[in-house]
Amino acid sequence: MKVAVLGAGAIGAYVGAALHRAGADVHLIARGPHLAAMRRHGVRVVSPRGDFTAHPHATDDPAEVGPVDHVFLGLKATAYAACGPLIAPLLHERTTVVAAQNGIPWWYFHRHGGPHDGHRLESVDPGGAVSAVLAPERAVGCVVYAATELQAPGVVRHVEGTRFSLGEPDRSVSARCRELSGAMQAGGLKCPVEPDLRNDIWLKLLGNISFNPISALARATMRQMCRHGGTRRVIETMMRETLSVAEALGCEVGVSIERRLAGAERVGDHRTSTLQDLERGKPLELDVLLAAVVELAEITGVEVPTLRTVHAISDLLALRSAA
Repeated sequence: MKVAVLGAGAIGAYVGAALHRAGADVHLIARGPHLAAMRRHGVRVVSPRGDFTAHPHATDDPAEVGPVDHVFLGLKATAYAACGPLIAPLLHERTTVVAAQNGIPWWYFHRHGGPHDGHRLESVDPGGAVSAVLAPERAVGCVVYAATELQAPGVVRHVEGTRFSLGEPDRSVSARCRELSGAMQAGGLKCPVEPDLRNDIWLKLLGNISFNPISALARATMRQMCRHGGTRRVIETMMRETLSVAEALGCEVGVSIERRLAGAERVGDHRTSTLQDLERGKPLELDVLLAAVVELAEITGVEVPTLRTVHAISDLLALRSAA
């Protein structure tokens, strides 16, 4: 099985290293000092589950890799619309694109069924720019429950969690999902194929929609947000509003807000990906987290005043940080 990891940052390099350890033909596509370090020393994973080093092929040129069976997309969602020249050399007619993104994906209503089937969300697919590059027919959803950070170029610190849930937009348990799941499990990851991944999307989003923007606004870790009374109450309200939108779309999260908060607090002083991006001067991935849910609330007629407020403030932060 030939796999390309396009955007082999902390999550992408971690998955690529695991797949390589399982015997897959893995190609990491990255750039800068991180790429140079992976070329020289491989990917070093520092983990409470045991450290290991893998030596997959690493390059900055997708044309050097050629067509693959699966593209694991480790790019931020903000980069999807512009990734056409990078992904095109990796595709043949059956190549799967596995998007390991937080938030609401561009394919959300593809083969969804019901009154919103085929609807395009402007906040995540503006003008159809993402769908034009990443055809929804190629998409396999991936919800990431692992927390990782780049400790140094070529060094991934695995904080906790090894689960990467996969699922088809049409809710089938496909051969391509089973193939990739088997390879990831052989590499030491948990990788269930979910009959309806949208439930998992909302479960993960329940934390991301609240913790990510608040962490950036307050420059706070998971533990700090959970232990500050006022912030905790804001997060609880954001979660309740998010659950209302999910329920209006027929999704069941199946986890209480209190349990979700307890799990977040156990992660400790981990900085969310949004806070890490802010500190590094990178674009903030907030459209797929907040703007998309506000748009979905409009579609379903659900009132989300706290989400709208936090979205307005964090959107200004994103604009200022990009200036």
